[in-house]
Amino acid sequence: MICTNQSVEIINSDIDKYLNDLIPPRDAVLQEMEQIGREKGFPIIGPLVGRLLCQLAQLIQARRIFELGSGYGYSAVWFSRGVQAGGKIICTDGSGENAHQASKFFERARITAFIDYRVGDALSLLDQESGPFDIILNDIDKHQYAEAFKKAIPKLRKGGLLITDNALWHGRVVSGDKDPDTQGVLKFNQLAYQSPEVFTTIIPLRDGVAVSMKL
Repeated sequence: MICTNQSVEIINSDIDKYLNDLIPPRDAVLQEMEQIGREKGFPIIGPLVGRLLCQLAQLIQARRIFELGSGYGYSAVWFSRGVQAGGKIICTDGSGENAHQASKFFERARITAFIDYRVGDALSLLDQESGPFDIILNDIDKHQYAEAFKKAIPKLRKGGLLITDNALWHGRVVSGDKDPDTQGVLKFNQLAYQSPEVFTTIIPLRDGVAVSMKL
């Protein structure tokens, strides 16, 4: 890992480029979404993690997916490539603008039948669901991560996955910063590894992806 004044480079930049160069070209919709992320500095998960989401959905034959934090729909497009026929992806975000932009991308990707996009507080929207879900994606504000863990696990089926982005939080988990977001990630990681309800592995891909399987 390479240290900077602000953060830690989780993957060596040459290795990151190598991995990204291995990925076949994405379709026009994903490429445009990635371009928007670069231009606007919007923190999408990127194609390396996107492929992981798709693969995990395929591996567990996911039919019901709930996203805590969906932005303009990038992760949902990847999930749609792995969800089973007749499946459903519930997207959530506090921004109506993100929801509107996502709807346009979903139409172009021809996946509107898979998607139910809800605007509001993600955790409150999850509270309204009885479950069980096959996958819950956790990508909300980091200070809410511990709360997200406690709310998400009861909503998963046995063998279901809680997938959490930014589990290494730009390396700030090492420095132990006292800001609320870093502390939220640290608390989440402790819960994810210590809870008897799940088996967790953090994959050091991009900014760290925690995959927690409900036991």
